[in-house]
Formats: sequence, structure tokens, C-alpha cells
Amino acid sequence: MKQLRNNVIRVGLEALYFTGAHYLMRPIFAGVGAIFMLHHVRPARDGDFQPNHHLEVTPDFLRTMLTHLRSHDVDVITMDEVYQRLIDRNFSRRFACFTLDDGYRDNRDFALPVMREFDAPFAVYVASDFAEGAGRLWWVALERVIAKASSIEARIGDVATHIDTSTPAAKQAAFDRMHDWLRSLPGELDVAREITALCAHHGIDERAICRELCMSWDELKPFADEPLVTIGAHTITHCNLARQTEETASHEMAVSRARIEDALQRPVLHLAYPYGDRIAAGPREFALARAAGFKTAVTTRPGMIFPESADHLTALQRVSLNGNYQDARILPVLTSGAATAVWNGFRRIDAA
Repeated sequence: MKQLRNNVIRVGLEALYFTGAHYLMRPIFAGVGAIFMLHHVRPARDGDFQPNHHLEVTPDFLRTMLTHLRSHDVDVITMDEVYQRLIDRNFSRRFACFTLDDGYRDNRDFALPVMREFDAPFAVYVASDFAEGAGRLWWVALERVIAKASSIEARIGDVATHIDTSTPAAKQAAFDRMHDWLRSLPGELDVAREITALCAHHGIDERAICRELCMSWDELKPFADEPLVTIGAHTITHCNLARQTEETASHEMAVSRARIEDALQRPVLHLAYPYGDRIAAGPREFALARAAGFKTAVTTRPGMIFPESADHLTALQRVSLNGNYQDARILPVLTSGAATAVWNGFRRIDAA
């Protein structure tokens, strides 16, 4: 089903490009700028089974995007500058802002060198448990379990279920099914319980994944000193905030910020909601982020930035640079706002 959706999205992006519809939509839906969302930046990996491929782009694709923006005289700015331009209603020039979620080591090793080439600032949102080496990247753990296994036994909806994982196609179907099941569980403890059991049964060191992929505090300190880098908060545990009590959600925001500020000795003024979609961040979370003192908070809801975004500074939309669509032809479609407009039913702001 997800492969079908990916194919439909690809066809839609190509249709907007080949028909030239994005040129017609640009004046209405391009807004004043865009906040781009990334996770991993690293060289392409081999292998038929890469279910988290959408979370990574190559350095070359990032370079192509920056070249595209520079060729169109778009300012690449910090999140502080995004905030200031919205507050001041300074829209004389179009802007782009790059944001990377989670705090992966490849942000330093592969994204930073590319951003230096263009003197382009960017923000990295850090989950404090990840920096401490104690976090759970359950979506990666699930990928590794399925990659290793030829079949999986799991209780889905209290029903003992045998899942075939013997071929790349079967592995992808299994990942999609189990990923959706895990995201539907009531709380983070439920997800942790199921993933821990799967990892233990299939010999995957769940805790080592975080240390392998994410920057530690010792690595983040010099990284944060880079002039182009802004560090933001991404909660403590990378939990679905909307499924927490108000007290817990506030704690996740405030304590993650305090830990980062204490470790890096610099203010943390910007937040990214984990998962960031409608079922993970809504009006309550937007209000909690304001109350916690964040200047801005970004979602994963697709959309451009418009003048009226100034009224929704803790519900800012982003444009995903998705690893499944690393094609230079789609860049003018993405920056035109056409793709996100179609996705949003032609609404400019999605903050409800």
C-alpha cells in the first residue's frame, strides 16, 4: 500500500512538472519561503530492502537543491531569521531554511560539508536521549529485525500472527504492517515493550543503534560551535506528544531544552515535534510549545510559509526532502508550493 502511495505521489509530482502547472500555481501557493525537512544525509546504500529510505537523501541531492535555490536568488536563512522575518513582516525576498531532525552523525559528516560549500545555515533538532546514547530508534530497529529474519511471530491486536519476511517484497510488506501497528499503540512504553521483545528474539542490539547513528554530547559540542549550525530541541525520548498527558508533554519539551542548554551552553529557542503529523502534534502541543518559551516549533505537516504563518509560529509547516523522490526535476515543483497545495486541498495554512 505504501509503495502504491509512493508511486501515486511520484506520478503527481511528474504531472505537475511536465504540464507546467507548477508555474501557474506558484504566484498563489509559493508563499514567502519554505522550511525544508530532512533526517539523514549520507551516500546511497545498497540493498533491495530499505524501508526507511524516505528519511535519507544523498549529499549530491542536497547540493542540487542548494544550487537550485541559489540560481533563483533565494536566501538560505536560520530559524532565528525565519522568526524575525515573520514577526517583522519582512517579505521582500524569498527564503529557505533547512532543518534536520533527530541529531544523526551523518548531519555532521555529510550535510555540514555541503552546507559549507554554499555558506548555508541549518538547524538540527536533537532528542536528548539520543545524544545520551539511551534513546530508541525503533523504526531502525524494526528494519534490522526484518532484514535479518525469514519470518516473524508477533501478537498484533492480541492475535498471534506469523509474518513472512523471506523476500524483499515480503519484508517491505511486513515492515509497513508492523510500522503502522507500532504507531497505533497507546503509548511509548507499549512500543518499547514490543520492539525490545522483537530485538531480543532476533539478536538485534537495540541500544547500540542509537550510539551508532546519533551524535553524542561530546560530538554535539564542537558541532554546535559551527557558525552555520543551530541546535533545536526534539523532546527527550522522541515520543508522540499528543498521546502523552499534558504534564508529560510539557516535561518532554522543557527538560529536553534544559538538557541541551546545559550540555552545549547555548540557548535553545526552536522545537520540532517528533513525528509531527496530525496524530502527533495538534493545537494542545502548539500551545504547550508557546508556553515553554520556544520562538518557533515545526511540524511535519506539508506546506510553505505564508505571511499568515506569523500567527502560527509553533505550528510551522515544512516541505519534506524525501529520499524516494531525489530527482532534480521536482525541485521547481517543490519550491512552487504546487505539490503541498494539492496535498492540502489548496489550503495555505494547516494548524488546526
